[in-house]
Amino acid sequence: MARQRLMRTAIAGLWRLLAACALLVWGAAAQAEELHALAMFGDAAYPDGITAPVPWVVTDAPDGCALRLGEVGTFDTMNPYIVLGVPARGLGLVFESLMARSPDEPFTLYPLIAQSVELAPDRSSITFHIDPAARFQDGSPVTAGDVLFTFESLRDHGKPHTRTYYAAVTQTTVLDDRTIRFDLVPDNWEMPLILGLMPVLSQAYFERVDFLKTSLEPPLGTGPYIAAEIVPGSRVVYRRDPAYWARDLPINAGRNNFQTITYQWFRDANVALQSFKAGDLDIRFEDDAARWATGYDGPALADGRIVMEEIAHGRPSGLEGIAWNERRAPFDDVRVREALGLAFDFTWTNSHLLHGQYRRITSLFDNSPLAAQGPAQGGELALLEPFRGQLPTELFGHPYRWPQTDGSGRLRENLKQAAALLEEAGFRAVDGRLVDAAGRPFRFEILLGSPAWERILLPYVANLEKLGIEARLRTVDAAQFQTRIETFDFDALVWRWGVSLSPGNEQAIYWGSPAAGQQGSRNYAGISDPVIDALIARLVDARSREELVDTARALDRVLMWGRHVLPFYFASDDDIARWTRIGRPEQTPLYGPDILTWYCNNN
Repeated sequence: MARQRLMRTAIAGLWRLLAACALLVWGAAAQAEELHALAMFGDAAYPDGITAPVPWVVTDAPDGCALRLGEVGTFDTMNPYIVLGVPARGLGLVFESLMARSPDEPFTLYPLIAQSVELAPDRSSITFHIDPAARFQDGSPVTAGDVLFTFESLRDHGKPHTRTYYAAVTQTTVLDDRTIRFDLVPDNWEMPLILGLMPVLSQAYFERVDFLKTSLEPPLGTGPYIAAEIVPGSRVVYRRDPAYWARDLPINAGRNNFQTITYQWFRDANVALQSFKAGDLDIRFEDDAARWATGYDGPALADGRIVMEEIAHGRPSGLEGIAWNERRAPFDDVRVREALGLAFDFTWTNSHLLHGQYRRITSLFDNSPLAAQGPAQGGELALLEPFRGQLPTELFGHPYRWPQTDGSGRLRENLKQAAALLEEAGFRAVDGRLVDAAGRPFRFEILLGSPAWERILLPYVANLEKLGIEARLRTVDAAQFQTRIETFDFDALVWRWGVSLSPGNEQAIYWGSPAAGQQGSRNYAGISDPVIDALIARLVDARSREELVDTARALDRVLMWGRHVLPFYFASDDDIARWTRIGRPEQTPLYGPDILTWYCNNN
């Protein structure tokens, strides 16, 4: 009898505990706000979600024709989510994310696969409610199980940046077939939006296709286009899915106007240009100033069948230049990095090789309010002050001033300063060559993924030779380039780090200490700096736009003073040539042209 009473008491206690847990869960859910827009800060432009066509589309645009685009290089996989392989371009046409990013706001998401979300006020959890209409391209429904499978696959086996991002999830809970909640670590205000950008993969598809291996099998996604034809390394034809589940959603009004989108790969950019001029390609995004200035001349341009446009955008510059591999001597010495920077003559390069079309990159966030400027003050100064003893005194007075020249090509003063720095770092000149204390010559290689950089860098190599430094340019094919950068097998390389108007977790992949030793990360310079780590941590947990701007400026200031990358140049517009059979909307969103809103002219 006593045992029975004890059992009844235990059962009653268990029920009370379960009821209390249910109340706690209900209470937490009650506090979460259901949203149809998710903004990093402040209010979304469309707080109730996108319920009508946006201004940067043409809703009655003709559709149905083919779009042909060119790419330089090659590809060997249709799986863009693992480290292995070089993925084909255009896979974003096949795979969709839980939410879609607005191209006209710094960082705002709107529902796509997820019909709505619930966000805890402190952003400690986010719950996604999947649209019941969401379907994979084989007609099967998208479930919370597919979302969980995607998350676990990317967290455990994906590229380094996804593994880093998703480590901030402490628990996942499938609440029903169409609802999944993610509980998050504190102090990462951006993380709910990062999860909103997660693609959704089919668990059933990857039960027969190994997620861990490269594959040239047509992928299965939820997007508006199906990979209809794959010619390895050469061509992919994406065909519009007539059964696309989200075709009639307001967010897709005026989009996906082409019946097919074909990507053709070329080994050389000049060959791709000739293919465009012959009418075999419809649109060309140009990144070479010389080609833009003179390469498009011909009958089609003269009679107006080809138009060349410089379309302004509001994107930050990002950082493109030479990254010094600080895992190797002598690039671990800031004096050496500064000396190498003094030998690059941007003014001469821009005038003689780039037709004066570019501006020097002086900041990770040039062309935006995020760039450091003037003396550190206000919130930025407050962030930097605790690290004063670890930073150059001059840093507080002004951002790093990259070397200037008069454009004459004579760098006597710059090279004199560089020689003094190299001598201070332990190098000396012997028979016209620079050697270190052990008598080893200063010799290194700059790894290139495109021969287009050779024309820009050969004058720089000649300037280094005047210092007694032997620099060699090494251009390799896309596969070899990918392998070498993933394993940090280089002395220096040319790379571009893109940024948005709302920088956050990606900065840890670019510059964070843990990423320096993680193969496949984008911390190619091998930066390991506790000040930068601390600023990145503050950046991802910024709670207001003002705090984000202050932190981005502080990070920018410290990064540039480290001279980890020798920056090149940027343009505040996109150079795009197109045949007039392709039309585009008059309004361009903040982040620049979106060709999925372009269309076929029927005239």
